[in-house]
Amino acid sequence: MRTSPGPTLPAAAPTPLRAADTGAGADETYVLAVDLGTGGPKVAVVSATGRIAAHAFERVALALGDDGGAEQEPREWWDAIVAAGRRAIAESGVLPAKIVGVGCTAQWSGTVAVGADARAIGPSIIWMDSRGANAVRRVVRGTVNVQGYSVAKAAAWVRRSGGIPSLSGKDPVGHIHFLRDERPDVYAATAVFLEPVDYLNLRLTGLARASHDSITLHWVTDNRDIDAVAYDDRLLGLAGLDRSLLPDLVPTGSVLGGVTPGAAAELGLLPGTAVVAGTADLHSAAVGSGAVEDFEGHLYIGTSSWISCHVPFKKTDVLTNIASIPSGLPGRYLVADEHETGGACLTWLRDNLLYPRDALDPGGAPPRDVLSTLNDMAAGVEPGARGVLFTPWLNGERSPVDDHTIRGGFHNISLSTTRSDMVRAVFEGVALNSAWLLGAVEKFTKRRFDSLAFVGGGANSDLWAQIHADVMGRTIRQIDEPVLANVRGAGLLTHLALAHIAVADIPAMVAVKAVYEPDKDAAKVYAPRLKEFVSLYEKTRGIHKRLNRRRISGNGD
Repeated sequence: MRTSPGPTLPAAAPTPLRAADTGAGADETYVLAVDLGTGGPKVAVVSATGRIAAHAFERVALALGDDGGAEQEPREWWDAIVAAGRRAIAESGVLPAKIVGVGCTAQWSGTVAVGADARAIGPSIIWMDSRGANAVRRVVRGTVNVQGYSVAKAAAWVRRSGGIPSLSGKDPVGHIHFLRDERPDVYAATAVFLEPVDYLNLRLTGLARASHDSITLHWVTDNRDIDAVAYDDRLLGLAGLDRSLLPDLVPTGSVLGGVTPGAAAELGLLPGTAVVAGTADLHSAAVGSGAVEDFEGHLYIGTSSWISCHVPFKKTDVLTNIASIPSGLPGRYLVADEHETGGACLTWLRDNLLYPRDALDPGGAPPRDVLSTLNDMAAGVEPGARGVLFTPWLNGERSPVDDHTIRGGFHNISLSTTRSDMVRAVFEGVALNSAWLLGAVEKFTKRRFDSLAFVGGGANSDLWAQIHADVMGRTIRQIDEPVLANVRGAGLLTHLALAHIAVADIPAMVAVKAVYEPDKDAAKVYAPRLKEFVSLYEKTRGIHKRLNRRRISGNGD
């Protein structure tokens, strides 16, 4: 197979790597881990025993448009990482000489346009952006189509890459076509398109690279040999992407280079500190949950949510938009799926219904513990939310249906419905969505998950853990400090790449805070509600398609 060379950017100043072996014991060796979430980055100092010595968070802005746009400023990402990183290092008390590596994880399926000067051109288009939907539909169509895809094209994509560009336009394929069609000045000035995690590595090392796992959602690599992932000319042609505008590839878990003097000065690190090729949030969460064995599942609820596990095979189910893709662990595959909105449903409830800044409430500032208050309100309502059903599809859905026009709502509201009922319904609606996905994932893996590790900010809620156990009929293991799962995973993957630990060491490094078993009485309430939940999708998807397709896609294609 032939590939063309990647883009040329200014070479980083030569920075010799600092040796990982400082002569200290394993408990005295640390790495700096960065988790760039949609809400902002968490940065932590992580020891080779998995202990987080200190961590810090900085919020970043998100710009959402009525046309399906979702953007963030890469400059804000970096400034927030520097601020959080310096604070975490200071609070940890760890000397820079003891921090021997840096590893990043980040929101996936985003696109940063980078110019020849290695600077971002305008805002990043992130994973929530659907403005490329029409372009993707044109790309994937053919003479004979099934569910919007050319049969021949779909066969080539699935056979080689394991997946196919989403009709929602929320993959980098859609983003890049959107920029080419709607922002030709940005496209013309671009030297390379990078995923967010690869952009962070560029800022750290001066090198524009992608790893075998981070590039996956471009759907232009042949992933059949997990140890020899490479760009595929056939897939590049099908996707309509220019190889010269994509980064060269490096192996998963490899050392990319050293921190440049400029980045080191900003972060408070030593120049040359080793930078490991980072991973997407799905990959780091799997490691940070401790669920690293094949078929050992985890449930993640952050802004979005998913259910995933490692598997020993490459496989795709186009009907449910679930695939096994290159993992953040070298030589392994990981199940990929996603719910567009998980924890975002609670923040939407807080910011748009309970504490909006509008004429009725110009103050609009929620109390600091409002999410804890919502949790308590929901706990005061019996299972079933007194008949209220909430569908959490506030930004469309990806799995087990790929539908960017579906929208959420409250259903079965009556004059006696209270605000507490509606809060409880939001908690339950997200869990019902998880149960819907669980059925598809278990069918995909041909395994029943008797228990799931629960991570992400949503796992801080004991109530949500119990609701998930009751709705899903599965044991839920609530991981300790679950909101730090991604940054912990990034740290452990960095230690793994630097040969400080082995994969077999990881489960013992992740503590379980509590275990939740299904309650039989609650399960009897939820079982029929799950059927009605799925039925609501089937019966309303046509309505939402007619209401939203023209508005968010710009035309009726």
